[in-house]
Formats: sequence, structure tokens, C-alpha cells
Amino acid sequence: MFSKNYYCLVAGLREWTLDADTKGFDAKAIVGEILEDLSAGDAEAVRLLHTGYDCQNIIARREGRTYHNPLGNLSPDQVEEVLGGRYDALPRSLAAVMAAYADPEGEHAESIDVESRFEKSLFEAYYAELAASKCRFLREWGAFDRNLRNIAAAVAARVASRPIDEVVVGSGDVVEQLVRSSAADFGLRGELPYIDSVITAIADESDLVEKEHKIDLIRWNQADELSVFDYFNINTILSYIVKVDIVARWSVLSPEKGRQMLDRLMSELDAKELVNKQ
Repeated sequence: MFSKNYYCLVAGLREWTLDADTKGFDAKAIVGEILEDLSAGDAEAVRLLHTGYDCQNIIARREGRTYHNPLGNLSPDQVEEVLGGRYDALPRSLAAVMAAYADPEGEHAESIDVESRFEKSLFEAYYAELAASKCRFLREWGAFDRNLRNIAAAVAARVASRPIDEVVVGSGDVVEQLVRSSAADFGLRGELPYIDSVITAIADESDLVEKEHKIDLIRWNQADELSVFDYFNINTILSYIVKVDIVARWSVLSPEKGRQMLDRLMSELDAKELVNKQ
């Protein structure tokens, strides 16, 4: 299902260049153009990647905030429809969470702990969808992203003397270590090579912007790592989209850092000269 190669699409990625700064950088349009050239199955993989933004938007709107990340699959009106009880635009696991919290006495609530925070349950469902994907990049990215967020949450909880089990998402060995270990690195240094970088960014960096920047650089490097032996398939495309999303975020938060990340993205694409050797 995910074996199709996209030689022309990958070769053409370098065509997306900008002017002197990142103002007007339209990640949504870039992803939209990519989707036009993908198979149905691969396009669904891209949409599943961006379902994480849908989760953010649903949570924000449910809490009465106007925040809306445009990278999500759902428009603001569609988010409202979801909150109104129309779940057909969501993956099955997320739809079940929505239904359970909408009706705590209903059948879906039998398998979902509605006593847990809604945000935690929704993201658990999202990561479960990634873990079940036929796409290797999505499975491995989902595991990484969940671990990264859990480590960041655990460090922050430890500093604030809050129970770590209340802030981590999911289960498994890494979550158990985060909850039980008193070691500075939660006993995970041998298992997660990036944990020291995450802990340093969260615990030692007082500048909030620089802290977020360091975390996003970890994400960027992991996207590279997960597609290092892929050149033209969906794993390459998803890795590129992860970086486009990061550039989009920083073009808003810090145009200067956004420009730096965009320059890095463009320079990395020069390596796609391998297309000419096929």
C-alpha cells in the first residue's frame, strides 16, 4: 500500500522557494499540492499525520478558546460539527473518544475511561491510530512524538512537584520509567538517545522561545533519521511535511528562526540529486 515511489514529486520539492523572509509561507498550500500527486493510501497517511492538529483544535474549541491551527484537516466549521456530535470526519478511535465523553453512560464509555482528562484520552486514541498504521514512518514517528511529549511533560511535572502519571499519555515501558524512576534521565538514556537533549531544553533553558526551538530541532533531526534510507516514497514525503510544518510554526513565532529552518530545508533538498541517478 505504501510502496509507490514519487520521483517527479520529490525532484520538484526544490521548486518551493520563498523571498527574503518567511512571511506568507503557506504550509497548507504546499501540503495541498503534494496531496494532489499521492495515491489514495499515501494521501490518507498525510491526513493521519495532521490529525494531531485536529486534536489540538478540538481540545481548544471544547475549552472555549478560539485557537485554530490551519494545518489540521478540519476547518473551524468542521471542528464545530465534531463537537456537535458528527464524528464521521475523524478516525474511528478518535470518534469513539468523542462519543464516550459526549455520553458518559453510552456504549463507547464502556471501553474508555471518561474519568481521565479528555485531552489525554483523545491523544491516546491518536497515537493508537498512528501505531496501527501500515506506514512505517507514521508508526515510528508516533512512538517518537509520544515519547517526546511525555518526557517534556514528566520533566515539567517533576519540577512542579506534580504527579507524573497525570500528565503522560499512553502506556508501555517508557511511560512506566517516567512514572517510577527518580533518576535524572528517568533511566532512559540507553533507550532513547535524544532524552538528554529534551531534558536539557526543558529543565535548563529559561528562554521559552529558545526552549521551543531546541525541541523542534529534535523533531527535525528525528524526521531525518526516520527517512534516512528512503528517497522517493511516502516516508520521504512525510519527513518533508514534518519539516514544512516546523518552518510554518517558526515563520509565525520567530521569522528569523523560521528563515534559518527554511534555509536548512532547502539545502537538504539538494541531496535529491539522487533522482537523476535512477
